[in-house]
Amino acid sequence: MLVLVAPGQGAQTPGFLTPWLDLPGAADRLAAWSDAIGLDLVHYGTKADADDIRDTAVAQPLLVAAGLLSAAALGDVNPGAVAGHSVGEFTAAAFAGVLDDTAALKLVRTRGLAMAEAAAIAPTGMSALLGGDPEVTVPHLEKLGLTPANVNGAGQIVAAGTLEQLAALDADKPEGVRRVVALKVAGAFHTHHMAPAVATLDQAARELSPSDPTVTYVSNKDGRSVDTGAEVLTRLVGQVASPVRWDLCMETFQALGATALIEVCPGGTLTGIAKRALPGVATVALKTPDDLDAARTLVAEHTAV
Repeated sequence: MLVLVAPGQGAQTPGFLTPWLDLPGAADRLAAWSDAIGLDLVHYGTKADADDIRDTAVAQPLLVAAGLLSAAALGDVNPGAVAGHSVGEFTAAAFAGVLDDTAALKLVRTRGLAMAEAAAIAPTGMSALLGGDPEVTVPHLEKLGLTPANVNGAGQIVAAGTLEQLAALDADKPEGVRRVVALKVAGAFHTHHMAPAVATLDQAARELSPSDPTVTYVSNKDGRSVDTGAEVLTRLVGQVASPVRWDLCMETFQALGATALIEVCPGGTLTGIAKRALPGVATVALKTPDDLDAARTLVAEHTAV
């Protein structure tokens, strides 16, 4: 059983879409999406520097576009389940047929702008903690006023809060944590700091008519599969200010009998976690078109007929 997953913010790097635009139809598809959302995705995916694509309003639609572009290049895939980490849930919603590509990109453009506005209210950020026991780490974070915004499994939790709170974390790591790594994001996502963005996204979502998922859609909120398009949309809105439970998503993959996992562009983060948390599950990360052949082999070997 194959799971198709999409990464979240922080996975982007300067020029990461350049090789993908050499594929037939890719440049035209990206240009059309750019026109639809009023953002030059071609420029940001090929020529913009790290600071430009760190901007939340840019990074979010850019990541969703990259995931959709690489999945289209992969060809026909019939996954047993789909999921996305944070903003990657919008990519997954398109994979599942809940939203079409353009609708997903328009909604995530609204999300990015609203979250950037919320992030501008106070200087905030996120840091990944590597190693440690969640039962020790989570209370320590809460003591410092931080939120465990991403519980990723495989010994990784992402803390979010003010820059002062994150500085205190650097000076006072929880017992067992090996490293604290600042992430390339511009705010404390999936925390109460993002509450102002929820209302904006909710208003935009009310104008859409989502379809029910055509494949199993696994939600970040609690790792459960969601059966209706309306519920997927509700969760996409609320997720902005609530923690990502990727650890529970992986537990669901395992319960569903996953044997393989493909992470769409810019892949690497989620496959890295899966290698530690889902031993025996074959993985491929789509970083460049050179990875497509390996991914197609995985599709052929792990998709039920």
